[in-house]
Amino acid sequence: MAKEIERKFLVTGDGYRAEATAVRHMRQGYVSRRPGGTVRVRVADGRGYLTVKGINTGAVRSEWEYEIPAADAESMLAEVCEGAVLAKRRYVVPAGGGLRWEIDEFEAPARVSGLVVAEIELPEADAAFERPAWLGEEVTGRAEYYNSNLDAQA
Repeated sequence: MAKEIERKFLVTGDGYRAEATAVRHMRQGYVSRRPGGTVRVRVADGRGYLTVKGINTGAVRSEWEYEIPAADAESMLAEVCEGAVLAKRRYVVPAGGGLRWEIDEFEAPARVSGLVVAEIELPEADAAFERPAWLGEEVTGRAEYYNSNLDAQA
């Protein structure tokens, strides 16, 4: 079982764009979003993924991710996902010490268009990391910023 240790923040400026080393386009939806865990399907730059995530305990949760055929992922998005399909642009920014920021600019649905959230995966929950100037309020553990809730409220 894999563990994901991730901290999440709102973003206050667009300086991350100039620092980005990659930009990915993603669409994702949820097959299940029960309280104990979620099942997400994603298409990112033409590749399909199925991800199962356990319940959050602070910044830590179990996570399993598998690449699947892109055509299958597209079919799942169209046929079996609950709620709206999220569309976002993800910027990857080096964070020093082998870490990286992933900054998501949400494009759809309209209710979340313009929301910008930064995430950093850490080797342990209390690991130190640099805080760039564009980093805003921490929202780790706040359910209203879980991707699985963003599309459900659309």
